[in-house]
Amino acid sequence: MRERVAPLGDKNIVGATVTRLRLEQGITQKALMAKMQTFGADISYSSLSKLEGQTRSVSDKEIYALARSLEVEISALFSVK
Repeated sequence: MRERVAPLGDKNIVGATVTRLRLEQGITQKALMAKMQTFGADISYSSLSKLEGQTRSVSDKEIYALARSLEVEISALFSVK
């Protein structure tokens, strides 16, 4: 896995948490993308990468799919550690 070169953006507040949860669970971006698609969020690899980098906004549908895919409560995506 490559280290982030650019600093996190300011387009959403969940991206860093999504990355942390994904890595803690040992899930690749590609696997997370596939899981999200099963929950109705049609997201591309590039879009997921930008979401995690906080350089794009995240929709309510994506928030739902992320929480289901990562098996956490929606509120957990908004917690800062």
